[in-house]
Amino acid sequence: MNSSNTNNGQSNNGKSSRLDGINRDLGLYFLELARLRSSAAPTEMEEDEEEAPKELNTINSSGGFLVVAPDKLSVKYTTVNLHGHDVGVVQANKPAPVKRLLYYFEIYVKDAGAKGQIAIGFTNEGFKMRRQPGWEVNSCGYHGDDGLLYRGQGKGDAFGPTYTTGDTVAHYVDASKNGVLVGTVCKEKEMKGRLFPTIAVHSQNEDCILGPVVHFLLIHQYTRYFLDLEYEAQERLKRQMTIEKISLPPNISYGLVRSYLLHYGYEDTLNSFDLASKSTIPPVYIAQENGFDEQDIGYALNQRKILRQLISNGEIDAAISKLRDWYPQIVQARIEMFKLGQDDKSATCFLLHCQKFIELVRVGALEEAVKYGRIELAKFFRLAGFDDLVQDCVALLAYEHPQESCVGYLLEESQRDLVADTINAMILSTNPNTQDMEGCLQSYLERLLRQLTACCLERRSANGEQGEAFLLRRVLNS
Repeated sequence: MNSSNTNNGQSNNGKSSRLDGINRDLGLYFLELARLRSSAAPTEMEEDEEEAPKELNTINSSGGFLVVAPDKLSVKYTTVNLHGHDVGVVQANKPAPVKRLLYYFEIYVKDAGAKGQIAIGFTNEGFKMRRQPGWEVNSCGYHGDDGLLYRGQGKGDAFGPTYTTGDTVAHYVDASKNGVLVGTVCKEKEMKGRLFPTIAVHSQNEDCILGPVVHFLLIHQYTRYFLDLEYEAQERLKRQMTIEKISLPPNISYGLVRSYLLHYGYEDTLNSFDLASKSTIPPVYIAQENGFDEQDIGYALNQRKILRQLISNGEIDAAISKLRDWYPQIVQARIEMFKLGQDDKSATCFLLHCQKFIELVRVGALEEAVKYGRIELAKFFRLAGFDDLVQDCVALLAYEHPQESCVGYLLEESQRDLVADTINAMILSTNPNTQDMEGCLQSYLERLLRQLTACCLERRSANGEQGEAFLLRRVLNS
C-alpha cells in the first residue's frame, strides 16, 4: 500500500484552480474544528445528572382538600367529598426526567377511605388542580376505584385491576401493581409539555376520623425496584435483537476498521491488522463488494504515515520540511477570503505554525516561542477566523502551569491529532482520482457514526424530545 507521489497533481494544470478551492475548504474545515475546541463545553450529560423529582410540591396542589405531611412524601384527604371537583391533587416538585429509558415512581395506599378514589399518573404544568389525572388534556391517570386508564378525557379505558388499602402501585413506561405488570399507561405523543408525577385523593373515610393516606415514593429514594431493572434489560435486549436482524455484507466490520486505518495513514497498525485477520480460523477476507474504495484512501499511505508520526512527536519543523519536498502546493496554498494587506494566508500553514509555537511552550523554550510568535503568528492576529486561536496560543505564556489553565487543551495530544488530520486530508485531496472531496475529511467509519447519531437524534426529536437520550460514547462502550 506504500504510495509515492512525485507530481503531486502538478502534471494536470487544468485541475489547479479546482484544487485551490478544495484546499481552501479542507483547511478551513479543520481550522473551525480547532476554534470550536477553544470554546467547547461538555455536550453529553449522563442520564443520572438530569434533575429528577425529590418530593411533593406543597405549593402547586389543591390545598383545600388535602394535607401534605412534613416529609413532603405523604398526603391525606382532609374534607368531605361533596362535589365531583372536590379532588385533592398534588404534583411532584420537578417534572419526570426525559433523558432516560424509563422513569419510575410508586405510591403505597395506607387507607383507601370510603370510595378508594385514588389516582396515580402524569400531568403537565398547567393542569387544573381540582381534577383527577386523566380527566383533562395533557394528563393520564390510573384510577384505583374502577381500574380504568384515563387519557385526557372523562371516559376511561379498561386497563387493570382496582387497587385499595395495602396496595403498592407503580407508574412509569408501564404501570405495575404489587410487582405485576399491568400495561402501557400512555404514549408521549398524546401529551405535550414536561410531565409531573401526580397523585390524587377524592373520598373521605367512613367514620370521618382518618382520611385515605397515600405514601409517595420517588425512585432516587427507593431501592431500585426489581421491575425497573428487569424492564430496562428487556427493552435493551429487544433493541439489540432488532439490530442483529439487519442483514449486512460479510466482514463489513473488518472493512470499516481497515478503511479507518487506511484513511488516517496508520500503516504499521494496518499491516498488523491484516496479519491478524489472515491468521484467524477461518481467515478473514474483505469482500470487494463492501463498497470501500481502497485505492483512494490508500493514496500516499507511507508519506501520510511519516508526517503523522512527525507531528505526533512534536517535530513540526521536520514535518514542514517534508511537506515542502513532497507537497509544495499545500504549504503554499492561498486562501482568498482571508487577506491581510497583500499577503494571503493558508489555514493549513496557520495550524502548523500554531503547533510549532505550542511545542516550544511544551518544552519550556519560552523566549524562542515569543520570537516565533512575533514572526509567524503575528501575521494572523486580528484576522477573522484566526485571531481567537492566536490569542489562545499566546495565552499559554501567561501561566506557570499552562497545561492546567483554560487554554491547556492546546497541549493535549488531541491538538496534535487535529493538525495531523489536517495534513492527512490535504494530501488525500491532491489525489487526481479523488471524486468525493468530503471523503478526505473523515473515514467511512466516522461518517457511519455521524449518520447513526443524526438518525437517533432525529428519532428523539420526532418523539417530542422524550425518551432515553442518545450518547454515542455509551453506544460504543456497550
